Amino acid sequence: MKDILEEIVAHKRMELAEQKSVMPYSMLLSQAGKVMDASPVKQRSMAESISKSASGIIAEFKRHSPSKGWIKENGKPDRIALSYEKHGASAISILTDFTYFGGTIHDIVEARPMVHIPILRKDFIIDEYQLLQAKIIGADAVLLIAADLTKEECRSLAASAHDLQLETLLEIHSESELDYVGDHIDMVGVNNRHLGTFQTDVDNSFRLAAQLPSDYVLVSESGISAPQTIRQLRQAGFSGFLIGERFMKTEDPGSTLGIFVDAVVNG
Repeated sequence: MKDILEEIVAHKRMELAEQKSVMPYSMLLSQAGKVMDASPVKQRSMAESISKSASGIIAEFKRHSPSKGWIKENGKPDRIALSYEKHGASAISILTDFTYFGGTIHDIVEARPMVHIPILRKDFIIDEYQLLQAKIIGADAVLLIAADLTKEECRSLAASAHDLQLETLLEIHSESELDYVGDHIDMVGVNNRHLGTFQTDVDNSFRLAAQLPSDYVLVSESGISAPQTIRQLRQAGFSGFLIGERFMKTEDPGSTLGIFVDAVVNG
């Protein structure tokens, strides 16, 4: 598959320009301020939830994949999120990119009232505007992808996220991105899926494990399909495990998660 990361980010810039023409930044900032005034104390820490969880699984709501097509086109975020929490997820990741992943910010709006565990807004975040959206819709954390950003952009967005009381999950894929780790980063994730080719290799997490800072919550993302792999990743220093397609491709994602969690914890 061709390298499409540049294409995705270019399209995201177009989307944001359209959104800003409808909802100016100043108006969004005002709304975010009202949300913070109404709930000044952050209640849900994704990093803490992962660290305290027996399984550390971040269950993902994902309708579509650029490489595999539709996974669950008519999936209901409220029902699946509730089932994920019931069956042992430590947090929920919700993809909000529409063009490539079939999601929208309304998926978080629907899921948020149904669950008490943290929700991660997973998207290609390149602008503070998206952080304001995340705060307003009820996300607890945001994904920052090193491959999408310069180090300066990443640091600025991470600081802005903390100002909004949002936690940050920094996603890296290679050794060259290790120096993105710094202030205002709460969790460091290793993506086992190359964002350009979408090829997956869980060995990427094992390969980078020894080079990752031990004072962060470490998350292995994508390509995890067996409970034994999670036990091995834990030994390598990871405490969080983001899994989506493994659950979403089944008829009942929550029940599939429950069986998987039991195998991780008791297997």
